[in-house]
Amino acid sequence: MSDQDSRRSFITRMAAFAVGAPIVGTFAAAACDSAPERASARPDSSSTMENSMAFTLPPLPYANNALEPHIDAQTMEIHHDKHHQGYVTNLNKAIEKAPSIADWSLDDICRRINEVPEDVRTAVRNNAGGHWNHSMFWKVMGPNAGGEPTGAVSDGINKAFGSFSKFKEQFQDAATGRFGSGWAWLVSDNGSLSIMSTPNQDNPLMEGKKAVLGVDVWEHAYYLKYQNKRADYLAAWWNVVNWSEVQKLMQAA
Repeated sequence: MSDQDSRRSFITRMAAFAVGAPIVGTFAAAACDSAPERASARPDSSSTMENSMAFTLPPLPYANNALEPHIDAQTMEIHHDKHHQGYVTNLNKAIEKAPSIADWSLDDICRRINEVPEDVRTAVRNNAGGHWNHSMFWKVMGPNAGGEPTGAVSDGINKAFGSFSKFKEQFQDAATGRFGSGWAWLVSDNGSLSIMSTPNQDNPLMEGKKAVLGVDVWEHAYYLKYQNKRADYLAAWWNVVNWSEVQKLMQAA
């Protein structure tokens, strides 16, 4: 075979390999409303989980350092890439053992948590909650944000709490008063706003309510920068609240 024929044969084989080879990588789906999309299934797989649609980690809508100086880049990187990814990975593992819920959306799982098979319910509750909560958390924060809300959010807060300052005080109390790990939430319940907190990775959807704002008070959310000073973290957090996203969530609720 001539050198030209050898090169032509090599190029043909490599092109065929490129077309037929599987593409390996991490596919992160952006969150849609509160529930992230699932990745496509592999049609040739015999595994129960691979035949369903696995949950994926939504990308941050901004750079790791975009919320500085209020939330540092290292915390954001570890929080999103390690902690949130861990919830996604462990949720998929838990669902693999419960094929009856393999096609449920993330919202479905949270709303119907008491219908999840008992042998995997705790694992699903913790990890579905962690996935849902963090997917929302990234969206209700943003660079060049903070300040006081306007429009419908302001009107709703004033109606429910009397003023933004009173709301902020009550919300901060709920967050600082959460013993151990958990979250504080502003929720819409039949159009009425209220504040609640939940332990661990529970969320309002598990109680039939719609969260429109939430803050993570697990230590991993703030300990690198603020150590044990949760109140200092919360005081800084108001500077990154994305009120335009909160308004979208209120309108959807």
